[in-house]
Amino acid sequence: MSVRLLALTIATPRPREVSTFWARLLDRDAVDDLDGVLVPGSDTQIGLRFVEDPRPVTHPTRVHLHVTSDHAVSQDAVVAQALALGAVHRDVGQQPDEGHVVLADPDDTPFCVIEQGSSFLAGTGVLGELACDGTRAVGLFWSAALDWPLVWDRDEETAIQSAAGGTKIAWGGPPVHPHDGRSRQRLELVSDDLDADVELLISLGAAPLGTDGPGVALADPDGNELRVRAG
Repeated sequence: MSVRLLALTIATPRPREVSTFWARLLDRDAVDDLDGVLVPGSDTQIGLRFVEDPRPVTHPTRVHLHVTSDHAVSQDAVVAQALALGAVHRDVGQQPDEGHVVLADPDDTPFCVIEQGSSFLAGTGVLGELACDGTRAVGLFWSAALDWPLVWDRDEETAIQSAAGGTKIAWGGPPVHPHDGRSRQRLELVSDDLDADVELLISLGAAPLGTDGPGVALADPDGNELRVRAG
């Protein structure tokens, strides 16, 4: 399979404003990309892509980002930088003794700044994790689809990571929120052999979707939209 993960694509009414926030927080550039703005990743860091969509989103997000801090840049410094760029503190029910800090970006989407010394995210880079709502089956699907090894598989929770290291993608296991509306988030893939790779993804458990937009739209085993486009 020749698919590669380009980015987590996020639909927002303000793609340029939100992409500028994330580009500055992650110390990257934002570039125009087809119908959106891409904050490119690297061999070890997942990209973020923002596309315009004025429709309101009424259900919880299925993916939230974990930003790391280490001995060189403290958690307080990362939080202060994010607040200066336009983030705000967000209460999602976290307990006072939890080490992470929950913020929301200018689109009011929550993300976490992880405390220093996290063994799970050690060495992942600034964008440490895409923390997803999902089953073990979907973690196994994405491990096979991207050819990324499982680095966690316990109590229905899974996580994968490129063999090169970097950003992890994790799924929290049950209970999984029901799909009661459209999602503004999807994983975006690029392929050197689009038709063959779409067939392989379907053989792994993906399902075709009849939605409009660039590339080929599929749903993973949990029903989350993904898109594959020629690379």
